[in-house]
Amino acid sequence: MRHTNSSLSSFRDCQPNEIELVGVVDELKPVNGLTNAQRPGLETWTCAWSEDNLYFAWSCGDKFVRLVPWDKPNGRLCKRARQYSNDSTQGERVNIIIEDVEEEEEGDQEENSQRPIYLLDCKEHVWSVAFGASQSLQDNTQSWKRLKSNSCTLLATGLHSGRIKLWDCSTGNLLIELLDHKDVVRGISFAQDGSLLMASAARDGTVKLWDLKDDGNMYCTLRTGAKWNNSCKWSHDCKYLAAVGSNKMAVIWKMDETNKSKQLRGHFHDIQSCDFSPDSALFATACYDTRVIIWDPYTGDMLLELGHLYPPPRPIFAGGANDHYVRSVSFSKDGLHVCSVADDGYLRVWDLEDSCDPQYIAEHQNALCCSFSPQDHRISVGNRTGGVVFYAMPRCVPALQQLCRVTIRKQVISTKVDHLHLPVRLKEFLKYHDL
Repeated sequence: MRHTNSSLSSFRDCQPNEIELVGVVDELKPVNGLTNAQRPGLETWTCAWSEDNLYFAWSCGDKFVRLVPWDKPNGRLCKRARQYSNDSTQGERVNIIIEDVEEEEEGDQEENSQRPIYLLDCKEHVWSVAFGASQSLQDNTQSWKRLKSNSCTLLATGLHSGRIKLWDCSTGNLLIELLDHKDVVRGISFAQDGSLLMASAARDGTVKLWDLKDDGNMYCTLRTGAKWNNSCKWSHDCKYLAAVGSNKMAVIWKMDETNKSKQLRGHFHDIQSCDFSPDSALFATACYDTRVIIWDPYTGDMLLELGHLYPPPRPIFAGGANDHYVRSVSFSKDGLHVCSVADDGYLRVWDLEDSCDPQYIAEHQNALCCSFSPQDHRISVGNRTGGVVFYAMPRCVPALQQLCRVTIRKQVISTKVDHLHLPVRLKEFLKYHDL
């Protein structure tokens, strides 16, 4: 049953023309060049930045993944592209199509020319990509037996068959295939401590943990209770792992007690995406029920709801089709901004301290995924035609209070804040109860 109402709106208190727009800074066109084509297999289901902000990758359709260097100082794509030879099972040589890109400075040009662009042929449809990094090259050569690389940065691609392929970002070479999932690998996440531990969430109902320093050994299988798992994320301190999926399922595990899990209850439909804030104090989920919910991952408390349809649908209608499915969510590096994309054709950027309506928007039809750059305020949005558009959120300086809160919360979880000898009001602030 479909909920229809002529008074429905995508925003609560404002009209779209009253909200500031974010500007487009770059665009990656589909490999096939068909910018308006929509057919199965062309979609950009996922895109990702490397943690050092030197690479960007996205599933560009037709079983390919594009790996491109990112111009970190200028906050945009690198113009120059090199061609490298690879055999038939490895990266193919291509030149990227970029419009209206300014000339790079000589120093940046030399640095970027050492990082070529690769078109990685994965041989089947790609549903997820993620970057991982070891602490040093020495770690790789001493610890790996079959899986050897000359780069600190790896790219993992999750495929339609359940396979996961790992690629060397410096050469575009295929390193190893991981075989254990029985269905589409919908989400991949690396631990951010350089340990090369990797989690993968698949539509076979499992979340699997892999140790890439042990030749990709799969050492643990977790189950969420969902038929399909759509996304998984490590917390930034790598002590917790979260996964979301169908049947309103959102689950968090403490990594030293994986036999126990905490289920977050509050959504009314399939959950598509999730992300931790940089201090791991907040956890965001994007759901087909038209909402993004901000949680306290340690207590399971719901701190904030970000609606994408007003008036909000009742639970009986939130579980059905409503043209406002929320597809993806991502935290900014300051921890107080969240971006989301929905089927109503808008990219939204939310200020969590003033969340009545988005702080910024952009019209973007057929968006499927979005991601904040880990080191600046760039936002990537992938769509159904296989392309990616990059937006620039205006720079903002976090308040000193927020910087102090982030520093403290990286060391102290919510359940231990109450044990600190601090005023009650300050404890509530540290627990983000002021949102």
